[in-house]
Amino acid sequence: MLTSKERSNLRSIAAKIEPVTQVGKMGVNESLIESLDSCIEKRELIKVTVLENSGLYVKETGFEIAEKLCAEFVCATGRKLVFYRRSHNPKVEHIIF
Repeated sequence: MLTSKERSNLRSIAAKIEPVTQVGKMGVNESLIESLDSCIEKRELIKVTVLENSGLYVKETGFEIAEKLCAEFVCATGRKLVFYRRSHNPKVEHIIF
């Protein structure tokens, strides 16, 4: 569980990064989760866009993805979702709080 200071720090870092993928009409499927899992393992912090035509609720989608990734749902800003999970890879530069 993230503290408010950690969440705030992650939000400021996430403001400078580009989304890694989009959630569209297919919704949250297995291939999307696999893709996000490999991205979050390499970066620790990822941003995802939920397309308007997907018909999904943004926050509900964020909680669903976070649960499947075993990650923290940092925030939803508009149609952008931010997730954090500490990487197990020692070569990855870890985010320091």
